[in-house]
Amino acid sequence: MSRGRLAIHGHFYQPERRDPFSGRLPAQPAAAPYHDWNARVDAECYRPNAERGNLERISFDLGPTLATWLATADPEVQARFVASDRPGSAPTADGWPTADGWPPEIGNAMAQGYHHAILPLASLRDRRTEVRWGLRDFRLRFGRPAAGLWLPETAVDGPTLRILAEEGVRYTILAPWQAADPSMDTRRPYRLELGGDRRLTVVFYDGDLSGLVSFDPDATADADRFARERVAPRLAAGPAADGASPLAVVATDGELYGHHQKFRDLFLEHLVRPPAGEPDRGFDIVPLALAVQEPPGVPFPVARVRDRTSWSCHHGVLRWCAECPDAADGRWKGPLRAAMDRLAGGIDAASDALARSLPGGPDLWAARDAYVDVVSGAEPAAAFGARWLAGSATAGDQQTFLDLLEAQRWRLAMFASDGWFWDDPVRGETKHVLLCAARAARTVDRLAGASLERRFVEDLRLLGSPSRRVDGATIYREALAEVGQPAP
Repeated sequence: MSRGRLAIHGHFYQPERRDPFSGRLPAQPAAAPYHDWNARVDAECYRPNAERGNLERISFDLGPTLATWLATADPEVQARFVASDRPGSAPTADGWPTADGWPPEIGNAMAQGYHHAILPLASLRDRRTEVRWGLRDFRLRFGRPAAGLWLPETAVDGPTLRILAEEGVRYTILAPWQAADPSMDTRRPYRLELGGDRRLTVVFYDGDLSGLVSFDPDATADADRFARERVAPRLAAGPAADGASPLAVVATDGELYGHHQKFRDLFLEHLVRPPAGEPDRGFDIVPLALAVQEPPGVPFPVARVRDRTSWSCHHGVLRWCAECPDAADGRWKGPLRAAMDRLAGGIDAASDALARSLPGGPDLWAARDAYVDVVSGAEPAAAFGARWLAGSATAGDQQTFLDLLEAQRWRLAMFASDGWFWDDPVRGETKHVLLCAARAARTVDRLAGASLERRFVEDLRLLGSPSRRVDGATIYREALAEVGQPAP
């Protein structure tokens, strides 16, 4: 009988919290005694897990907005994330391969959609940019192309999966209820046939085990007991009909291990690196990136995915666009989505016309896909502008072009999922996406002589706060005042 395998995946992410106008991260008193939530979660989770070596023994995705903050605020932890992508000489007694056993293109880390937008709710052009930015950021940060990509909130549909395949992604992780067949055995990888000779490997994580780790602190108080009473029985059924060893994947927010639940970094350490001399658990801890490699001549069975589904909303993707039953009063979410969509359309139309009028008539959308190199610091803005414009372009032309791309940067950021996730638009997460919208709208209004912000504010009057009974225009003005920006 083939031994069972357990793979752990941590989704590490923090939203963009910097003021889009100043670039500074404002103090967040609720995170005391730390300056802000990024700093607090770093101290409680990222640094302890990095120092314990936990990242070397799990699969993980590191969100670009979090990685960008770490690179400046805690570069040592950022470096440990990168180093953990290619583990060094790890013990092999429990089945974990040595560095020599890893194919050169494989690592622990996965990419992530750049701004954590809900991709099935985005335009096809925006989806491509979010995926391309995420893959490029990963390559710049980890020094290799990403084989896997974590979809924000695991929100998925057929077109999004096809984009992943077209961009070279080979695997992703989804929740078990996202499978079209509710009775599917999740203890193995599957193949998604996407048409046009495009395919993708998918792992459906173990819903019961992942739920226990995420939401039942008692279940994770003792790693040995969790392994003995929870994991081992799940893997005891033996190999599949084709001989594949049973695989259980636990996927959770990475912040769970030390921030959401105290001391769970210790639980994770003991689970993935049991002390020598302990009784054999009957299963191995394995790298997910290797578990999803299709054996030669033994293709994975084919599965289908339910469109417009996610891991944190059992009503598809309604949590980010409509009145989801998970929210006590979600009537504000649809109008906010509509206002953002309308603003994005106006920004895009005005920006495209302006870009075409510049020397060389650059393709704004191709340039936007490449602009991640400027955002990441891989290419100076001046060199980027000179490369995309004709030689006759003036310094003013170049600045206009770069300003248009900055507007697109914040236009994309205004769709971060956090703006819709919670129950009330007066929260800081929604105020931040409104600030991103303000930065984008004001830039294009200045360049094009438009009135996009004025129309946006009118649209915001259609939504309201369930708790404070103020409309979205009032919330927008409050957000601007909090960062010292004038009201419209």
